[in-house]
Amino acid sequence: MARRGAVRRRIAVISDAVASRLWPAPLIAVIGAVLIGLALPELDRSVDASLADTVTAFIFSGGTDAARAVLSAIAGSLITATSLTFSLTVVALQLASSQASPRLLRMFASDPMVQGTLAVFLGTFAYALTVLRTVENATDEADAFVPRIAVTVASVLTLVSVVVLTFFLAHLARQLRVETMMRDVHREAAHTIALLADAPPGTPAPAPIEPDRGHTVFARTSGFVSGVDRGELIDLAVAHDIVVRELRPVGGSIIAGTPLARWWHPAQIDGPGRTDERIADEIAACFSADYERTPAQDVGFGLRQLVDVASRALSPGVNDPTTAVHALSHISALLCDLAAQPPRPEAYASQDGVTRLLPCGDDFAELLDVAISPIRRYGAGAPDVLERLLWTIDDVAWHVQHAAQRDALSQQLGRIEASLEASDLDAVERDRLAAAAQQARATLERASSA
Repeated sequence: MARRGAVRRRIAVISDAVASRLWPAPLIAVIGAVLIGLALPELDRSVDASLADTVTAFIFSGGTDAARAVLSAIAGSLITATSLTFSLTVVALQLASSQASPRLLRMFASDPMVQGTLAVFLGTFAYALTVLRTVENATDEADAFVPRIAVTVASVLTLVSVVVLTFFLAHLARQLRVETMMRDVHREAAHTIALLADAPPGTPAPAPIEPDRGHTVFARTSGFVSGVDRGELIDLAVAHDIVVRELRPVGGSIIAGTPLARWWHPAQIDGPGRTDERIADEIAACFSADYERTPAQDVGFGLRQLVDVASRALSPGVNDPTTAVHALSHISALLCDLAAQPPRPEAYASQDGVTRLLPCGDDFAELLDVAISPIRRYGAGAPDVLERLLWTIDDVAWHVQHAAQRDALSQQLGRIEASLEASDLDAVERDRLAAAAQQARATLERASSA
């Protein structure tokens, strides 16, 4: 089960890396279109003379000049439509960046509809150009040749492109809505939570005493930790009979030459320097880094995006507390999912029962602070936002399973109440918010006694 979960996580990392690039799907479409554009004219040469009248009635029947005109018009119109698609995508990126969060831009680049539309347009363009070169005028040595089936296929692809453009415009209008962006972030983050909880890399174990003498593994590159293969780390630790401690969480910033991990021999027997360097290289290879945070293994990234949307909505230049309230609804659902997960163990042991890995990552209290504190700070003067924050504490309190989670919620509730006391609200608003705070505290007390 653990190995299957590790495979699923690795597949998720690879698929996210491919999906976040805009070029793979169009490039594949262009290559496929060129190959088809070379093959269909050869098929025309073979079967054109033997086609039945019922078939020829539905395929292109013009001469060489007409075929060139059709293919040239298709190629010219499709490259124009491609330019329009890129222009609209750039406008969408600018709107998403200014109204929501710059960290949402990667979602447009990985949008299957955007990639599919570009693939259809560029594929049709490449196909039309490839077929155009096979149209031949009559000469003394050969008759004129018009690839009628290939030209007909080009016409069909053009009609498909028109339909795809219509759906793309409708899709783009829907994607520009901030509610759609938050829904997509919520789905992505919920998938990450479920994926990471699918199977642990090893057996939970108590943390061993870390010796003063140990070996430090330094980061090879700068950026953000985008993933760590803990299953591979445990296998590596077993192979070298060592214990590994992570020093940077997934999503954390790293600088080349700064500590990334530590390792030591359980029996405090240091190996030769050459072996130490090889082990450090193998441990560093288990960590992946990127110039930006990615959602493949980073649970906090989804929360951060939603918090950014809420914070931007609460800025004086936007002043849209309703969007902040909606963002808190998604944040509340993700926090409930996190609260339902078992706490991260202090360490993981291999199959032989020996502790091999001490993981590093944001615990529930840290993620809760990431989700609540910025909105509490920026929304201190908005009664609706403060009320939704209190209801968020109440919602999550129904899902907590451990005393540490309840303590974290209680601490955040106290901070929200302090912000409420310091805010400039009238008596009616204070009474309403005090009732919501009392309800949240009652739910916490009920969870403590359960």
